[in-house]
Amino acid sequence: MSQEKIRFIDAVCDEHFAVMSKLHAEGWRTTYNGILTDDYFQREITDDHWIPVFRNNHATGAAEGLIIYYGDKPVSCISYGPARLGIRPDGKPQDFDFSAYAGWGEIHSIYSDPTEVGKGYGNLIFQEACRRLKTAGHQHCFVLVNAAKPLSIKFYADHGFMPDGTHMDWDYDGVICVNLRYCKEL
Repeated sequence: MSQEKIRFIDAVCDEHFAVMSKLHAEGWRTTYNGILTDDYFQREITDDHWIPVFRNNHATGAAEGLIIYYGDKPVSCISYGPARLGIRPDGKPQDFDFSAYAGWGEIHSIYSDPTEVGKGYGNLIFQEACRRLKTAGHQHCFVLVNAAKPLSIKFYADHGFMPDGTHMDWDYDGVICVNLRYCKEL
């Protein structure tokens, strides 16, 4: 990976939100394959599924998006911002008291092009998002990670995040995904 070919782009328009949405869809198809149903994938995991989410997050300040390009190719993206207090990441009301996390930062999502995994792009964009959260005044950060994704758990642990013993369970068409909360002081 040549450092001079790497550039970060803040996601601020529909073109950027479309890139992030496609990376998310590709990531979901790879990492949740065998976990979620084919019907769920066909109905929900489309290349444009997350565009409205990223557009709304940007417009309201609920989250920022960041894309890393290698040359002209988008290779990884991340969504980060203040901890979501009051709604789950899928937009449904929370059934968990998040008040202890008020003022925290949160990594909402991170996905890389499956053909580019293992090349260090996820590390670079993750470190940049954490740096930006700290600069924004967040002293702590958390991420919710699916318990069925050991490589994701290892990724966060390698970056100093540790489980705090809490989790959220989400129902995706009858498939319950346990999402563990990993935390770190920034």
